[in-house]
Amino acid sequence: MNNHLTLITGTPETKAALHRQLENIMGEIIEITSYAADEFLPDVIHEDLIVYSSELIEREAGHIAGESCTTLTAQRAINYQHIDALFHLPEGSKVLCVNDTRQMTEQTIDTLEKIGLNHISYLPYYPGLKKGWEGIKVAVTPGEVPIIPRGIERVVDIGVRLIDITTLIDILDHFQLKEQLGGLISSRYTGKIIDLSKKVVQMNRKTETLNEHLKQVVDGVNDGIMAVDHNGKITVFNPFMEEYTGISSEQAAGKSLSQLFKQHDLLQFLSQPQQEGRFFTINTYNVMVYRYQWEDTNSVIFIFKNTDETISMEKAARKQLTKTGYIAKYHFSDIIGKSPSIEQTKSIAKKLAQSDLPVLIQGESGTGKELFASAIHNHSENKLEPFLAVNFSALPEDLLESELFGYEEGAFTGAKKGGKKGLFEQADGGTIFLDEIGDISLKLQARLLRVIQEKEVRKIGGNKNIPIHVRVIAATNKNLLELIEAGEFREDLYHRLKVLYLQVPSLRKRKDDIPVLVSQFLIENGKREKQISPPLMDRLKSYNWYGNVRELQNTISYLITVSEGGKITSEDLPQSEFFQKGERKGKQQGKLDQRKHEIVLSILLELNNSYKSASRKKISEHSNFLGNPLSEQQVRKIVKELEELGYARVKRGRAGTEITSAGQSYLNELLL
Repeated sequence: MNNHLTLITGTPETKAALHRQLENIMGEIIEITSYAADEFLPDVIHEDLIVYSSELIEREAGHIAGESCTTLTAQRAINYQHIDALFHLPEGSKVLCVNDTRQMTEQTIDTLEKIGLNHISYLPYYPGLKKGWEGIKVAVTPGEVPIIPRGIERVVDIGVRLIDITTLIDILDHFQLKEQLGGLISSRYTGKIIDLSKKVVQMNRKTETLNEHLKQVVDGVNDGIMAVDHNGKITVFNPFMEEYTGISSEQAAGKSLSQLFKQHDLLQFLSQPQQEGRFFTINTYNVMVYRYQWEDTNSVIFIFKNTDETISMEKAARKQLTKTGYIAKYHFSDIIGKSPSIEQTKSIAKKLAQSDLPVLIQGESGTGKELFASAIHNHSENKLEPFLAVNFSALPEDLLESELFGYEEGAFTGAKKGGKKGLFEQADGGTIFLDEIGDISLKLQARLLRVIQEKEVRKIGGNKNIPIHVRVIAATNKNLLELIEAGEFREDLYHRLKVLYLQVPSLRKRKDDIPVLVSQFLIENGKREKQISPPLMDRLKSYNWYGNVRELQNTISYLITVSEGGKITSEDLPQSEFFQKGERKGKQQGKLDQRKHEIVLSILLELNNSYKSASRKKISEHSNFLGNPLSEQQVRKIVKELEELGYARVKRGRAGTEITSAGQSYLNELLL
């Protein structure tokens, strides 16, 4: 082959790319030899034609050209095979354009802008530049990746710039092949551009298909969706927005918010960033409007949620739960009473409802622990999820285990075909209420601990664990700490259950609520018109109600049944033992409490006068000496009662407890 060309470039990467280009286009008719200045250059070249990759390389390597050589400095063009990556950069983005010299960088920017890639803003960077690119996260470079400055998060390498068609024609002209091969070379060169055009068309088709799918999704959402671009123009306006506003999507497209919305408070909300959802009425539609910033595109998305439909959906979900029976029946409004103790308890319970951590509810029998459990669920975010209750004192252990955890088919004799889901599995996503937790066996305590701890359950006869997300609310009328001391309740389970805690007050500690409770029970029995005589109300208020609200409710039901006329009097009280026995029990209990108060107050007075620390342990030890032994747990309870009555004061640290002046007066009365 007589036609010979020598290519001189700066870097090995440029040499490889340009040599490959020339070989692909004219390698069949012209022999090509390539050198990179960064690798090796011969002393002199005598061949017919030398092509320099740039003016800079011509200045650096021009000395190697022999006297008989012809030289060309190549005109360079963007590598069209790789520029599709630039189409993905958002419009208006600022990017760094990186090349090895200032001149080459400026040429690259000029070329990119001339071919229409001007939707982004280019900032030049080349070695030696000290500043001007701070805050820029994206860099575009024609193969000069190693010189990109630090701090750039994304690099778009569009590849080495290729030799332009004009230089390729000049090469053919030199070898007198222009007329013979010019059309072929031009076709091969432009074929690359046509391939790119096809690629761009395919991308556009995919984008159009994706946009159509996205439009179908947005139009199918049961909320109003509106999007605004970085110029403040509306780009998305789905059918529900058309319904709420009475404006078509065609009318809305390209408009600003102020052109569409005239409602001042709504327009103000839509225009201000970083706000929580807010309620508005738009053309008789009640909607909650939410604002979300789409950071990648500087666009804003607004969601208009129809609150009337949301309420209807909640009612439907509630109706479905009602059919299954897995529903919490009571709300905080169902807990009757205005006394400070019950109001404070309800206030605490409402706060506990906002968490999904386990809750332990303690209170005497009949105080309404299940009401509080139900109300906590209905006040929580999971109020539309199942609420299941199980009473540990009402079921035998074997049945209780299968009810709680479920079983597989054939797990035991009588097991249902196909097995059965346990209550924990059925309550998934909601709340399970474990009533009378103090009556559970140690065997079941171990299984229950694992379920709460691992958040998974294994059916009886099963071989796999089922993950669950259930809030546990437990209740008891027993002193679990005393059961722990007696070895009847696991301490680790106690702490797992008592993450949050609620103490329900007894009725005798909120006797001011008795009149309103009585009125409520009369209404529930359909006897609103019945009146309670003042002497009877005094009698009811003086009774200690050790059966609490449940006992009061039963008593009112009895009085309604046996009374005649429109007024219920003391004569209607039962003549049998239960009411009088209860009063005697109260008196006996009162005497027993007074004796314990006397013991503890006497010990406190002695320790205080001796300037000794009155800890629970010390008080318990002294009670043994007096022949009336009290455990530390009993001392804790008695001291708490005395503190509530104002007879004792519990200090922090080692100071212990001290008797108050009121406590000393009370002790003197007890000793009389």
